[in-house]
Amino acid sequence: MEFQIIFKTSRRCTIELLNKGIYFTEQPYDVYVNGEKALTSNKVVQTVNGLKPDTVYQIEVRMGEESAVLEMKTDYEYVTLDIRRFGAVGNGKHDDTVCIQAAINSCPEHGRVYLPEGVYKVSSLFLKSNITIDFAEGAVLSAFTDRDKFPILPGLIESYDETEEYNLGTWEGNPLEMFGSILTGIHVSNVVITGQGVMDGNASFENWWKGDGREKTGGAYRPRMIFLNHCENITVQGLTVQNSPAWNLHPYFSNNTRWIDMQVINPKVSPNTDGMDPESVDGLEVVGVSFSLGDDCIAIKSGKFYMGNKYKVRSKNIMIRQCYMRHGHGSVTLGSEIAAGVENMVVKDCIFEDTDRGLRIKTRRGRGNQAFINNILFENIKMNGVLTPFVINSYYWCCDPDGHSEYVRTKEPLPVDKRTPFIGSLTFRNIEARNCHVAGSFIYGLPEAKIEDVTFENVYVDFAENPTPEYPAMMADVEPCTRKGIYINNVKNLTMRNVTVKGAEGEAMEILNTDRISR
Repeated sequence: MEFQIIFKTSRRCTIELLNKGIYFTEQPYDVYVNGEKALTSNKVVQTVNGLKPDTVYQIEVRMGEESAVLEMKTDYEYVTLDIRRFGAVGNGKHDDTVCIQAAINSCPEHGRVYLPEGVYKVSSLFLKSNITIDFAEGAVLSAFTDRDKFPILPGLIESYDETEEYNLGTWEGNPLEMFGSILTGIHVSNVVITGQGVMDGNASFENWWKGDGREKTGGAYRPRMIFLNHCENITVQGLTVQNSPAWNLHPYFSNNTRWIDMQVINPKVSPNTDGMDPESVDGLEVVGVSFSLGDDCIAIKSGKFYMGNKYKVRSKNIMIRQCYMRHGHGSVTLGSEIAAGVENMVVKDCIFEDTDRGLRIKTRRGRGNQAFINNILFENIKMNGVLTPFVINSYYWCCDPDGHSEYVRTKEPLPVDKRTPFIGSLTFRNIEARNCHVAGSFIYGLPEAKIEDVTFENVYVDFAENPTPEYPAMMADVEPCTRKGIYINNVKNLTMRNVTVKGAEGEAMEILNTDRISR
């Protein structure tokens, strides 16, 4: 057997077993540290806690008759700043924001800000470069819901010479004012947020989720749990993040971020509580994260027309693996705010359960000709109870007034211009989707800009015995249905190898307006 160490600090390390299952291992295994048993696990990605700084350890994994050993050395740590020594109380009542912020601001390079067990009430905390924030088991960062306690980040601030702008706040792809998030990073680098604790936004329909969840709330748009604006080299590991007012994790124009061995939890009915929304990022790794929430689990974005066309920062070089995604509208979604495009993305070795859609792309006319999606791979994925496993929708109508316009909704070919989005190469390989309800796939490109290449290889789809009728995609002129097979429209090159659809009503595969089909 094999495993690798994918993350380490001065106090812990995270291992990933290779070829032993998808999210869960084939059987339980034990982890030994210097010959002593540390834990038993059934997860492919698992963290070992309780280590000491600057120390060499032997990490051994034993599964049945198999075993493997790696040697590693924990990181150097200069000093630990315990937030209790800065006045934090942790009784779930006292406002500990200033005390924790003082510890963060005082922390030197290679230092550690430590949150011991306790419930720490906070509004917005702001990160600082070159530090580690470490949550003990039982440490809870519990957010206030009183809007008056949160700072507002302006959307755009004009430069003194009126030639440039400074963007702080954002909402659904536009530069709009927003409340500061629970943990906010602005132009910081080399930060680790780690531990066994909890970040709780305490959002509910009594506070942040009032209305449809999309409106301004008390002067600005709702905060996220973790917001990273123009940050570099940030790792978040181990935490449970829950009950967010809006999107949970939002790296924004931020590069080389890692999200490892976490839980992201919101009620299924909570509005607009995406698990993660990487927006205009380069270098993103999501490994061993469990999502269960009220909107898309992961939604890759790159801004609406203004931000996408002004800055032209594409989301690219993205790896998502060994994740478990439940409930929500989509498991992994691209769009719809992708005016700068998405490229070079791999999603593999994941489990999707009971989401509305599995692998989902949503765009529309008006996103612009920079909105190019290309070189996307979905591989080795198991789905169960997903209503429609594969959705590529070039007519997505939600969220903006133009979504229902004749320009967006018409199925007639229109002139290709600067408003026209494009979809390039998409590959779906080694995927099993059981107990679907609505459609095996629903793929609909634009007639004037057909999807370039779609490949289905080693794909199995079957349907639930008593399917629930639903819309296969959020686009005009589509009716609710059940047991629709593989539906594909407006694709240039389609490859179908070893594709099985069982239990569909009507045609198992309906392929329209496709230039070339390979089997």
